[in-house]
Amino acid sequence: MSRVLVVSDSHGLTKELQVLRERHLKDVDLMIHCGDSQLMPDDPSISGYLTVMGNCDFGGGYPLDTTTEIAGRKFFITHGHRYSVKTSLMNLKYKAQEVNADIVCFGHSHVLGAEVIGGTLFLNPGSIRLPRERLEKTYVILDLLDDKIKMSVFEMKGREISELSREFKLPQ
Repeated sequence: MSRVLVVSDSHGLTKELQVLRERHLKDVDLMIHCGDSQLMPDDPSISGYLTVMGNCDFGGGYPLDTTTEIAGRKFFITHGHRYSVKTSLMNLKYKAQEVNADIVCFGHSHVLGAEVIGGTLFLNPGSIRLPRERLEKTYVILDLLDDKIKMSVFEMKGREISELSREFKLPQ
């Protein structure tokens, strides 16, 4: 089993990213930041996170999108603004098909959500700075199991929001 932490839209927070890294460093295999950190790539707070550029990230240094593979699952990571994710996931779905992604991680809307479309898991971890449509500042941990993916949703203080945690079956 592999574990992946996914966070997005921290908008200048530094201590919180360090807290997440220290809290989960020993129990996750990969940490993803879906953009709008508003930090320079050499900022120690973002160290250790696989990070993409959001619409509020200036100065460059982050890729617009990236892919990575862990536990046999291909991840596509983007902020989402270039795919109009606030309107529809359709553009992002086409990109996911193009790169053959199993899991798509994105942010931009600050709205926590996860759904499987066409055999691909689309995940927005919400925001740890300015959440929308809920009060909790959230991040997600994915447990990549052989035949399913377990999604655990946490609020910034580390409490699991168990009623939001779910399991997804994806094609092998």
